[in-house]
Amino acid sequence: MPKRSAGLLMYRRRGDLVEVLLAHPGGPFWAKKDLGAWSIPKGEVDSDEEPLLAAQREFEEETGIAPEGDFIVLGEAKQAGGKIVTAWAVEGDCDSSGLKSNTFSMQWPPRSGRMAEFPEVDRWEWFSLNDAREKILAGQRIFLERLREMA
Repeated sequence: MPKRSAGLLMYRRRGDLVEVLLAHPGGPFWAKKDLGAWSIPKGEVDSDEEPLLAAQREFEEETGIAPEGDFIVLGEAKQAGGKIVTAWAVEGDCDSSGLKSNTFSMQWPPRSGRMAEFPEVDRWEWFSLNDAREKILAGQRIFLERLREMA
């Protein structure tokens, strides 16, 4: 059975322009990657957890903001690695420079025996839907298209 994740795509309107908030993954593997590396805030769904509640929990863990509003179903998408992501859109706004992510630990450098701590998300940015299409992981582009149809 494939792993399941759930996430939220926060969007805001600036006149006729719709912008989305995307997360750049933290840690050494992603440090020099940009195009096709960004993601919606998301995380694994616990076996006994409702996906929307998992999406809200993950958003708060990764941003420090408790999301509120009307959650619009964006459906599911299968990632390249086989993971199934379920997403919702929610209208909102925040200062992306003030967001603070939770952290994770991993051995770094590899095979060094030393543990290092990294932010799960090292930066956040608002992008127009067109710019976001270039930045987001290929498997999540469908969420941008579904939002574009609705917004």
